[in-house]
Amino acid sequence: MEARTAGRRAILGGDRCADRERPPCSLAVVAAHLRCRLVRDVVADARDVRGRPLRDLRISVTDRCNFRCVYCMPRSEFGPDHEFLKTAKLLSFEEIDRVARAAADIGIRKVRLTGGEPLLRTGIVSLVERLSAIDGIDLAMTTNGSLLGAHAAKLVDAGLGRVTVSLDSTDPATFARMSDTRVPVQSVLDGIDAAVDAGISPVKVNVVVRRGVNEDSILTLAERFKGTGVVVRFIEYMDVGATNRWELSQVMDVQAIVQTIGRVHPLVRVEAVYDGEVATRYRYLDGSGEIGVIGSVSEPFCGTCTRARLSADGKVYTCLFSSTGTDLRALLRSGASQDELVSRLTALWVRRDDRYSELRAETNEDPVRDRIEMSYIGG
Repeated sequence: MEARTAGRRAILGGDRCADRERPPCSLAVVAAHLRCRLVRDVVADARDVRGRPLRDLRISVTDRCNFRCVYCMPRSEFGPDHEFLKTAKLLSFEEIDRVARAAADIGIRKVRLTGGEPLLRTGIVSLVERLSAIDGIDLAMTTNGSLLGAHAAKLVDAGLGRVTVSLDSTDPATFARMSDTRVPVQSVLDGIDAAVDAGISPVKVNVVVRRGVNEDSILTLAERFKGTGVVVRFIEYMDVGATNRWELSQVMDVQAIVQTIGRVHPLVRVEAVYDGEVATRYRYLDGSGEIGVIGSVSEPFCGTCTRARLSADGKVYTCLFSSTGTDLRALLRSGASQDELVSRLTALWVRRDDRYSELRAETNEDPVRDRIEMSYIGG
């Protein structure tokens, strides 16, 4: 494994500061190296206006998906006539790798591949291999699971560490209603089993809870994975994008979710593992595992948010609820150096002042109009 990783680093250029060949050692070379190390030390703890560091980067590799989940890509808006991004507008794997390496210099420790559905992107395994060669990066993926069975083993071999599968119900009718797809729910369950069998750990399941639609699936999902090592996380229905016709009345808050499970299977709250952890964790008192809840609506966590998102066409968004992003594709294709890319990302982050969910909670109004669709930048 170490030999393979070392070889991969040699092929892909594992030294983030070495985007040009090194001449024989000289005072000039030593000075340049020291300047690079100094820049690294300065930007590695870049913080935004509210003192939040940059630690997580979500990378959307495609805006396409084979599901039409009603809260993410409603078919009425993403039908047969919808124009998806052309291949030429997508960031290449080399460009994605460059951005990820620049982000690692700034302080990123976690990279998550998203979509759309990331497993629809041709050659995705090779991208995982590229990104897994970056020192100090925890590489994960979020997927709808429908194609995971065919890819799980190859993804593990390429270096994927963790996977999260979106699954809102195990009931076939409810699953079909929420995902608006002909893909059977069993295909997703098989994908989860394949990920576990391939050795991915942890495997997580994300459940968007929408009152009046799938709250009856909360306990069923918790029990389906209780004792298996798979962690289920229940997420409040959020007003992401501008097309899902979100209403506050459809939100089931996280305390109600915890109570629904806790009445049958007693739970106790667990302390966060790291700063910026978005899920509040609870473990079963009988020791059979844990669940998580994410309350962006009822319990906003903007104050500890450390995430940035890279869209499939190369725009960086500093909030899930943003309306505009900063274009890096043009910079990448203009011949910019890696140092210039690091500087652009740093400047973007230190100006960040987003706190959409807190403002929503304070005013009961939408602080941002025309929000970017979640399928464009990942969840």
